[in-house]
Amino acid sequence: MKTKVKKIFSLAAVTVAAGVALTACAGRKQGGSGNSSDSAKHSIALITDTAGVNDNSFNQSAWQGFKDYGKEHDLKRGRNGYQYFQSSGAADFEPNFDQASKAGYQTIFGIGYSLKDAVSAAAKKYPKKNFVIVDEVIKGQKNVASANFRSEQASYLAGVVAATETKTNTIGFIGGAHGDIIDLFDAGFTRGVHDQAKKLGKKITLLNQYVGDFKSADKEKAIARSMYAKKADIIFHASGLAGNGLFQEAKAINQDRPADKKVWAIGVDSDQSYLGNYKTKDGKKDNFVMTSVITGVDIATKDISDRAYQGKFPGGQNLVYGLKTDGVSIKRGKVSAKAWKYSRDARQDIINGKIKVPLHPAK
Repeated sequence: MKTKVKKIFSLAAVTVAAGVALTACAGRKQGGSGNSSDSAKHSIALITDTAGVNDNSFNQSAWQGFKDYGKEHDLKRGRNGYQYFQSSGAADFEPNFDQASKAGYQTIFGIGYSLKDAVSAAAKKYPKKNFVIVDEVIKGQKNVASANFRSEQASYLAGVVAATETKTNTIGFIGGAHGDIIDLFDAGFTRGVHDQAKKLGKKITLLNQYVGDFKSADKEKAIARSMYAKKADIIFHASGLAGNGLFQEAKAINQDRPADKKVWAIGVDSDQSYLGNYKTKDGKKDNFVMTSVITGVDIATKDISDRAYQGKFPGGQNLVYGLKTDGVSIKRGKVSAKAWKYSRDARQDIINGKIKVPLHPAK
């Protein structure tokens, strides 16, 4: 049977958040943490993007890596240990880097591509400090390391799972804002759906729409409602905090229908299965998160922090984390044995170079 995957695009208007006043990190009291002054050279700080450290996504995963680092090296949160500085808007980025640097933190991470300019500026201003940009590349600065992820690889696996599991043959993808990073998720997922549909002889419609930012959960909720109404039974999001809207809509739908008719969501960046807990129409506990595409930001932040701890900070390098090093992955979640096997086979084919996953969606 000839297979066709139809991709439907609709771009929401992009909103630009206005800068707001500086918001200091959640732990202002950075002294008295129990860390010795000798540990200052091993101290690390995290500057969040505007989604914040509890975004159920990138920043939260990065912070988990910090906590793992602190536990392994017996460092506590606070001065001479590890800490985060919350950014409420783009105007907070550079002041937060100043604050972290002046507070004595040695290795300072900027989480998200939107912090690229702030990381570069801070690295020039504080040449004896180590800086890291996550999800971007900064070249030509010896005290800056870059950390990036083969998110297209894990997204491909999610596409394989979705194409195998769909009962309606309609699947959705919701992105945050257009850019090279979200392109990885979009392109990988789309190709995974396409390739698996071809393998299974299915004709699948892929709905594709963008929120325009990474915070507007209400917009994403409306997009999800529209996609589910068009018979999509599985939706994958790569939209940061806005993704809460997808989970809200899936929960609202599933609470009013039988468990065998439920709609599904696929999480992103961290294991978002806990966002899928709900009670069915007959009062039974259930979950609608099929799987999550994991971006190992925690693996990257801990790895780079460990290297700095050992006096081997990878300044000037771009470290890329993919399937081969478990820097990206998908969770087993509610995936059937059949779909999981397909995904594991695809994983090995990607690692072996038999499958080449695109970095950008087809135009």
